[in-house]
Amino acid sequence: MQLSKTEPPPRVRGWRELLGPAYLGPMVVLAGGVALYAINIYLTTSLLPSAIDEIGGARLYAWATTIFLVASVVAAVLVSRLLAAAGPRGAYLAAVAVFAVGTVVCAAAPDMAILLLGRALQGFGGGLLSGLGYALIRSVLPPHLWARASALVSGMWGLGTFVGPSLGGLFAQFGAWRLAFVVLAVLAAGIGAMVPRYISGRRPDEATPDVVPVRSMLLLSSAALVVSVASLATHAGVAAAGVLAGLALLVAFVVCERGSTVRVLPATTFTARNHLKWAYLTIALLAVASTAETFVPLFGQRLGGLAPVAAGFLGAALAVGWTIGELSSAGVARPRVVRAVVVAGPALVALGLFAASLGQRETSSGWVIATWVAALVVAGAGIGVAWPHLATFVMGSVDDPGEGGRAAAAINTVQLVANAFGSALAGVLVNLGGSMAGSAQLLFGLFAVVAVVAVPMAWRSAPVR
Repeated sequence: MQLSKTEPPPRVRGWRELLGPAYLGPMVVLAGGVALYAINIYLTTSLLPSAIDEIGGARLYAWATTIFLVASVVAAVLVSRLLAAAGPRGAYLAAVAVFAVGTVVCAAAPDMAILLLGRALQGFGGGLLSGLGYALIRSVLPPHLWARASALVSGMWGLGTFVGPSLGGLFAQFGAWRLAFVVLAVLAAGIGAMVPRYISGRRPDEATPDVVPVRSMLLLSSAALVVSVASLATHAGVAAAGVLAGLALLVAFVVCERGSTVRVLPATTFTARNHLKWAYLTIALLAVASTAETFVPLFGQRLGGLAPVAAGFLGAALAVGWTIGELSSAGVARPRVVRAVVVAGPALVALGLFAASLGQRETSSGWVIATWVAALVVAGAGIGVAWPHLATFVMGSVDDPGEGGRAAAAINTVQLVANAFGSALAGVLVNLGGSMAGSAQLLFGLFAVVAVVAVPMAWRSAPVR
């Protein structure tokens, strides 16, 4: 019997089925690709100071992150086109190859300019890997496993939060930052070796390569670039102007998408009764809220007196909650319960971040820091319980295979752009705080408001059954 994309199956086997013989190989590949991308982000952050000590280029330090992000956004836009042109196997092999080449370039870089080239290649390949992680779930797995698969794939960010800083710090401590990139390239090669066996090489008959949406891509990448540069500004007014300029570019992007036949987002995003736009908006606001973790290590050091390593792991509390929330909620299948869980997600985020804002003091004891951890875990869990179901809403919103792949790939695009905006906004709020405690209160408090705004959108994101 053929199952509908919007109807639950008569029996859901759960994690045992997803990680059983039929789907374990594909899931290792898809989750492994996202893990590479996530680990690389945090690994490079830990390695860059050591790299600069050896090859110089301190004035270009911030661009190592900015160029990586912009390249990722551009790649995310192209995921569905690459899938249509090369098929799942060809697309994934291309993504792994670009990422691996970029990593090798970083390992061998004689100066900062070459390192930036490697970072651009890493960002492009990583953006493809992250987007394919969602796009291929729809074609590789049956609908009743989409939520669990989405939870597993996005849960790799939690893994990256732990492994990246630990691995990077270890290699940096021994002055072996190049070897860290070599290890990452070897891991990428290992994932690539699995692709021919577990990822289909057949391109769907319905899939035809679309024209690249050049105008939309330029507007979206420009928005990411502007807010990324704004996040580097030390003056709050300059940073705020950059965020507003980025928002203006996003508005122009939406206008361009609505009036064009060549789009980044599926055409159904802009229809009156389709829930897809609300799912994307909810994902965007949750992604913005997740960037509250950006300054947590700084707050831990300045307000809690923690050592850098301990403060770094404090910053992972939100990611831990995210992973716990995803794995615990992904098995929910009844439509009414799913909708309740999705709506509860942003509410939990708001509750956790508001509690975190109340716990900020200029001098914080161990007990106060423990309340930060609890609050951030709650906030992360709120993102986690909603995320896999929002991804499932998006994947099931379109019946056409080509449009469905585009819809799934756009999850990553929305997340990347929202993360850029969230990081820039966080920088503005920290600069406006007046004191370190004031900055922490302002950051967590305003991001709690962002989560509150997401609650009605989460309600509207669920498909009507």
